[in-house]
Amino acid sequence: MLEIFAYAVGIMYSPGPVNLLALNLGMNGRFRSSVSFYLGVGCALFLMFMVFGYTGAWLVDEGNRLVISILGCGYIFYLGIKLGMANLKISDQAQEPIMVGFREGLLMQLLNPKGLIATLPIATLQFPAENIVGSKIFLCSALLSILAVGAPGIWAFIGAGMIRRYIKPGYFRYLNMAMSLLLILVACDIAYGELYAAI
Repeated sequence: MLEIFAYAVGIMYSPGPVNLLALNLGMNGRFRSSVSFYLGVGCALFLMFMVFGYTGAWLVDEGNRLVISILGCGYIFYLGIKLGMANLKISDQAQEPIMVGFREGLLMQLLNPKGLIATLPIATLQFPAENIVGSKIFLCSALLSILAVGAPGIWAFIGAGMIRRYIKPGYFRYLNMAMSLLLILVACDIAYGELYAAI
């Protein structure tokens, strides 16, 4: 269960389009007025966890679980490497604040490839591995969705507390490296657990 939340934190809280938009909202004084946007993001991930969780439980069985696990671990490892090598460019020019709400958060996360990256391995790989089935899928989806609401919320909070001239890309580089390491450790831990269980 710990691997699920470690992966979720690593992928949800790393810089991406939704979180960088939230950072911008916070920097432009829209932290509190954008709460519905954060809720939209969480609702989108809840829907994705539910759909992939219930279909994943149906698609993944003991016969193909090891293959799917190894592929999934390889994918998580790849994401960790890619995240660690990402080059973030944050403009230091003032930007007009974007008006967003629940609908924008919901649609942006549903259409965000990072949303699939966050939900698909958890729902189809980690849920079955932890025997999360039936009503447990609903409960875990709800908990992970609450965690997802916090991601853009924290980024907006960080933005609200920053002074624009002190924002340096190097800070985001350290965050990326930390999240990258977290993803790589999760991939290795899952792979070890699955291979050890298969022996």
